[in-house]
Amino acid sequence: MKLLQFCLTFAFLTLLFCIVFSTQAYHWDVLLAYRAVFLSGWLSTIWIALISLVLSLVIGLVACFMRRSQVLFVRYLAQIYIELIRGTPLLVQLLFFFYVVASALGIQSRYFVGILTLSLFSGAYIAEIVRSGIDSVRKTLLESARAIGLTSWQTYRHVVFPLSIRQILPPLAGQFASIIKDSSLLSILGISEFVYAAQQVSSATFSTLECYFPLAIGYFILTFPISMMSRYLERRSRHEA
Repeated sequence: MKLLQFCLTFAFLTLLFCIVFSTQAYHWDVLLAYRAVFLSGWLSTIWIALISLVLSLVIGLVACFMRRSQVLFVRYLAQIYIELIRGTPLLVQLLFFFYVVASALGIQSRYFVGILTLSLFSGAYIAEIVRSGIDSVRKTLLESARAIGLTSWQTYRHVVFPLSIRQILPPLAGQFASIIKDSSLLSILGISEFVYAAQQVSSATFSTLECYFPLAIGYFILTFPISMMSRYLERRSRHEA
């Protein structure tokens, strides 16, 4: 029944879309003429997002454990990083790291700076997601683990991680979808990803809407499966709880 309702809704929206756009004179042939440019930009977005995903996960885990450290300097350092990143826009961070930090260090690779900045941005959110998942484990379980002689690593491995992973996975999947969408801001640095490709074609053909419409489809293809996975994990988490 739900599948039927979804199909009917999709068919209605498709029909509405066709009616609206059929009344205007759009040059959709531009998409075919520059399909190689769009495809190249879309593929670049995929590998940029994959690299950023791995790096942000590593950075997030490190920042999370630094945030929980008993050493005040380490804890405050992680807290300052998380608060600064979460409290400022990604666009500002990209411009700052590229034109200030990278210039001061002599780094000229736009891809390196863009991916690293995107990873640092997402890593701050992942750190809080992981920290909240760890904090959801009841203290009585941790005390029981220490009582039977488990080390800190054994406690995390056998108690904390298995229990917190159900709480972490749904928001983590949502954050991975955000990485894909946030990568669109890398075009501000002149990185040849999906948005940059659309901007180049738009400048050459003066067909703005026709060039930006594929962006919605391209990002939807990448993020929709992740969003569905996030919802599935969230439902499963509530069921198991």
